[in-house]
Amino acid sequence: MSRYRNFVLFLALAAVWGTAFVAIGAGLEYFPPVLFAAIRYDIAGVIMLAYAAYAVGDVLPRGRDQWLLVTIGSVFLIAAYHAFLFVGQQHTTAAAAAIVVSLSPVLTTGFARQLVPSDALSTVGIVGVGFGLLGVIVIAQPDPNDLLATNAVATLLVFLAAASFAFGSVLTRRIEGTMPIETMEAWSMLGGAFLMHLLSLGLREPIEPSTWLEAEALFALGYLALVASAFGFLVYFDLLERLGAVEINMVSYVAPVFAAIFGWLWLGEVIDVATVFGFALIAFGFVLVKRRALREEFGHIRSLARS
Repeated sequence: MSRYRNFVLFLALAAVWGTAFVAIGAGLEYFPPVLFAAIRYDIAGVIMLAYAAYAVGDVLPRGRDQWLLVTIGSVFLIAAYHAFLFVGQQHTTAAAAAIVVSLSPVLTTGFARQLVPSDALSTVGIVGVGFGLLGVIVIAQPDPNDLLATNAVATLLVFLAAASFAFGSVLTRRIEGTMPIETMEAWSMLGGAFLMHLLSLGLREPIEPSTWLEAEALFALGYLALVASAFGFLVYFDLLERLGAVEINMVSYVAPVFAAIFGWLWLGEVIDVATVFGFALIAFGFVLVKRRALREEFGHIRSLARS
C-alpha cells in the first residue's frame, strides 16, 4: 500500500511541477516576469513559514551557518533560478523550459564533483554531462550566424536557471550548519522574493495591476503559489524521506511530459522533433552520471519485489 501511495504522490508531484511551466507561460501574458516570480514567492513563502512553524516549532535561523544556508537558498535556489526561468520562458515553450530545467540533476552532480576534488567525475560521468549540454544545444537550435536569436537566448536563460539551482544546491551541502528543510525553504522563498522585487524595480518593469485581476492571471498566480510551491514542496519533502534523492530526481524527467501535454491543451504549444531529441540526450546524460546510484536503486527495488 505504501508503494502505491508513493507512486501516486510521485506522479502528482511530476504533474504539479510540470504544469507549473504552463502556468508560468499563461501568467507571463499579464505580469512582468521578475515581478511575477516575486509575487509568487511572497505568497508561497508566507504559507511555507506557517507550515514550518507548525511542523518544526522554532522557525528562526540561528547562527552564522544557518543564515548562510538561507542566503544561498535566497540568492541561487529562488531569486536567480526563477528570475532566469521566468524571463527565459517568455520566448520558449513550457515543455522546452521543463526539459532544459531537467538538466539540473546532471549539473548538480557536475558541480559537486568539481567542488570536491577528491570526488572528481569519471570519464563516463564527464561524457554524461556532455550529453546533457548537447541536449540543451539541440533544443536551442542556435543559428551560427545569429547567436543572439530570441529562441537561443531564451533557452540560454533557462539553462542559467538550471545551473543556478544546481550550484546553489551544491553550496548548501558544503555548509556545516544544519536546519530543518522546511525552515530553510520558507526563509529562502521570502528572501528570494525580496531580492526579485529589488531586481524588478532595477529593471523598471511596468506595474499594471489592472491586468493582474484577469481570471487567467489570478488562476496562474494562485496555481504557482499554492499548488506548485506550497503543496508541491510538501509532497517533495515527504517523498524525499521515503524514496531518497535518486528516485525523487526522476521527477525532473516525468514533469516535461505533463508540461508538453498541458502546454498543448492550455497554450496551444506544439513540440517539435528537436525538443524531443534534446530531452532524450539530457535523460541519457542523467543515466550516465547517475549510473551507479541507479544500479543500486534498481537492485533494491528488485530485492523488495522478490521478498
